[in-house]
Amino acid sequence: MSTPPALELQGLTKTYGGKLTALTEVNLSIRPGEIFALLGPNGAGKTTLIGSVCGLVKKTSGKIRVFGHDLDADPVRPRYEVGLVPQEINFDPFFTVAESLYIQQGYYGQPRDEARVKEVLTALNLQNKADAITRALSGGMKRRLLIAKALVHKPRLVFLDEPTAGVDVELRRDLWNYVRKLAAEGTTIVLTTHYLEEAEELADRVGVINEGRLLLVEEKKALLRRLGEKRLIVAFTEVVSTLPELVRKAGATLSSDGRTLTYPERDGGAPGGDILRALYTQGLPVGDVETRHSRLEDILIEILRGKPAATPNAA
Repeated sequence: MSTPPALELQGLTKTYGGKLTALTEVNLSIRPGEIFALLGPNGAGKTTLIGSVCGLVKKTSGKIRVFGHDLDADPVRPRYEVGLVPQEINFDPFFTVAESLYIQQGYYGQPRDEARVKEVLTALNLQNKADAITRALSGGMKRRLLIAKALVHKPRLVFLDEPTAGVDVELRRDLWNYVRKLAAEGTTIVLTTHYLEEAEELADRVGVINEGRLLLVEEKKALLRRLGEKRLIVAFTEVVSTLPELVRKAGATLSSDGRTLTYPERDGGAPGGDILRALYTQGLPVGDVETRHSRLEDILIEILRGKPAATPNAA
């Protein structure tokens, strides 16, 4: 018997007042143990999608299954397997950090587990704040506590909705390390973030959503390979008027002043090494060579602008 997806959405739709459509027929399947980055601009539908799964938003239509369990048939028990780090800081300011985590365990029907609380506090560098009143915490420490609350009941599916917004670099790196550890242990992570280096660093697959529609789902490495490019930039020490035929046909361009060549090396195109070899063979006055690689941010912008062909794939 095959293992069901950690999360499966079929035709998920959410409209408000019959006028505003936040999600339109979203189909998505997320594998157990993967880190999935859901990317898109503000208002794209990311938080609405997460809220529909976590019970914070009432869907209009469609199916939601968590580890094979239909939330229409049982809207409570499957959600015990889910953790959520929301965008907003929201916890009772009158408890200590440790008390907040014990209460959170109780919300999920678990007994007080001091070892688990200590483990999570240590992982997020909160161990020295265990007895601090939550309202006295700094903004970064409050964000750490939100993450700890989402993880203390050992969920198998965790949503990180902009988890490092407005926090320091140290927390961001700590969280990255902990996310990798969780995934290695079998936890499924769904990450939304505007820090695209975060998604590029962590994600196994990427989904792009805009205006409530899922535009694309693809393995991160395959997406970078398919839509990314390596840009070769060559500076000449003297003005160059013509380029070798191979270089022209490959798609390289010469600046108007004849001093800079730019060549976008895409998947399947001529290697940058061949371009350089042709320049040297022709005896052109190469002074400096620079290469730049596309990042996930560049590709996301192109997708949202509709330039490359997006290939939706919710498998």
